Amino acid sequence: MLIEWADFEKIDIRIGTILEAQAFPEAKKPAYQLLIDFGELGHKKSSAQLTELYQPADLVGRQVIAVVNFPPKQIARFMSECLVLGIYAETGAVVLLQPDRAVKNGQKIG
Repeated sequence: MLIEWADFEKIDIRIGTILEAQAFPEAKKPAYQLLIDFGELGHKKSSAQLTELYQPADLVGRQVIAVVNFPPKQIARFMSECLVLGIYAETGAVVLLQPDRAVKNGQKIG
């Protein structure tokens, strides 16, 4: 399905840095609870299914790309406020999308 440029402009995709990452045993699928700094947008929480390739300590300080204008989604007793983007590898594991050099948190992807 083709979309119009106006459709793409509705998606707010930003860069942020993971401040905290912890196990999320209450999630139906293995996941981590993340706290991400999006600069002027503030901090947002996300539930991310990254457990196959990443450990929580490996995620802290890493810049990630996320959609920040979805409505919050309740996952168990956790409110996820953004969607961290990744690529599904052939095994089904999620590989994070990230910039090839550091940029300011909150910068818009376009």
